[in-house]
Amino acid sequence: MATIKDVAKLAGVSISTVSYALNNNSKVSHKTRQRIMEAAHQLNYQKNGIASDLKRSSTRTIALIVTDLAGPYYAELVRGIQEVTLSKGYDLLACSSVGGDNSTAVKFLTEKRVDGAIVLAFNISEDIIARSARKEFPLVLLDRKVESEHVVSIEVDNEDGSYRATDYLIRQGHRDIAYISGMAVDRLHLMRLRGYENALREHRLDGMKRLHQFGLFTRDNGYNMTKMLIAQGNMPTAIMYANDEMAIGGIKAFKESGIQVPNDVAVVGFDDIELAQYVRPALTTVMQPKYERGALAAHLIFQMLEGQEVDPFYKLPTQLVLRESVQKKKD
Repeated sequence: MATIKDVAKLAGVSISTVSYALNNNSKVSHKTRQRIMEAAHQLNYQKNGIASDLKRSSTRTIALIVTDLAGPYYAELVRGIQEVTLSKGYDLLACSSVGGDNSTAVKFLTEKRVDGAIVLAFNISEDIIARSARKEFPLVLLDRKVESEHVVSIEVDNEDGSYRATDYLIRQGHRDIAYISGMAVDRLHLMRLRGYENALREHRLDGMKRLHQFGLFTRDNGYNMTKMLIAQGNMPTAIMYANDEMAIGGIKAFKESGIQVPNDVAVVGFDDIELAQYVRPALTTVMQPKYERGALAAHLIFQMLEGQEVDPFYKLPTQLVLRESVQKKKD
C-alpha cells in the first residue's frame, strides 16, 4: 500500500506539501496540487482518514453502549442510528456495558475514544455520565435521565403504553390481570409497572393487583415464571408482560400446559419486536418507535457536535397493536 512518503517522492515535493494538498490547503499552488493528485492516483494512494482525524481529536465514530448486545429488540434501533451515522460519513461502534463502571464501554466515555455516544445502559453510574459529557463529546441517553450539560435524554412513554394495554384488557372484560416482569430497577420498567398499576386503580381494581417479578427480561425467564404461575393454580384471566420476549416465553409455557391463548388467558407484551407478529397466536403488544428513536438519537449527536442548541429531553409516543393473543372475556 502506497504511503504519503511515496506520493511525495514521485511528485518531487515534501511530505508536508502532500498533506497540505490532500487537505485542500491554500498554501499549495494549483499546479503543484495537480501534480500531487496525479501522483496519488498513479500510486493508488488512499488517504488514511482515521489517522488524519486523530490529529484533530476526531475518530469519526459514534458509540452505542447497551447493557446486553443479545436480543431482537436492538435491530431496529441500530438500523435507525446507523443510517444517520453512515450518511454523515461516520462509523457506528456497538459495545456492551457488562461490568458497569469497570466495563470496556466506559473507557469510550472517559477516554473519549469516540466522538460521542448513545447510551442504553442502566449499570453505568450517573457520575460517569456527568463527568464524560462535554461540548465536543455529547451523550444521548435512552430511557434514562441524568441532569447534566451536553446530555440529552430520549424516553418512550412507557407508562402511558402500559396503562393503555392494561386498560384495553379491562375493557375486554378482564378483572384479574397479572403483571409478569423481571426485577424492575431501571426507570423504563418502573414506568411500565406504574402504567399497569394506574389502570387498575382507575378502574378500582388495584386490590386485585398480582405482580410476579424475578430475574431477567428474557424469553426463558418469561417461560419459567409462567410455569410457576400455572403450578400455583388460581390462574388470572389475562397477563401483561413487561416485554415481548417474556410474553413469547409465556405463550410457550401455556401451550405446553394445554392452556389456550387467548381462549383461557389473554396475553399482552411490550416493544413490538419483529417476532411478535409471527408467534402463534400473534402477540398483542405495545409498539415503541425503535427505528425513529435511534435516528433521532443520532441526529441529536450530530447537531450537538455542530454546536446547535437542542432540547434536553424528548418523549416519544407508543401505540397499542391489536393481534390475536387477546379476546373479549366470555362471561
